[in-house]
Amino acid sequence: MSEVFSDDIVARQAGADASDRVRAALEGRADVMAMTQATHDAALRPADPGGLSLALRAALAVRVARLNENAELADHYRALLEKAGAGETESAVSDPAYRGHEEERLSAIIAFTDLVSMRPRDTRAADIEALQVAGIPDADIVRLAELNAFLAYQIRVIAGLKLMKATA
Repeated sequence: MSEVFSDDIVARQAGADASDRVRAALEGRADVMAMTQATHDAALRPADPGGLSLALRAALAVRVARLNENAELADHYRALLEKAGAGETESAVSDPAYRGHEEERLSAIIAFTDLVSMRPRDTRAADIEALQVAGIPDADIVRLAELNAFLAYQIRVIAGLKLMKATA
């Protein structure tokens, strides 16, 4: 794989090292790949995480990857989860079966993440209001939406590149 993409999550997940076609596509869009990696870092490891800790962000990313049946991406985010010093709660959040039963705030975050990850067309204003009712400040709702938007984008780019690789 090109040195340009050696630390790039999308390139690694797409198997760019094993496919000339995928590698060439990524090298032709190096600017987009650099912005994608920068967005990854901003979404998962921001300097100011606000009310969404680095561990919670990583846990939600593992969850979304698992919901989308992307085990390799889930492994990547699980490593970030461990690096962030995840506790019992964040580890539980990473499991798609966990609903955050005992905490209204966490339950609302999980419900919103699951909805926008699996059925984005079903998202309504009431879903944002549910986050507000659970006591989540607007700035953290925006942060949560940004994280979910990035994960959706990343998962779809990886899937497209894997399809390109498989049909090459």
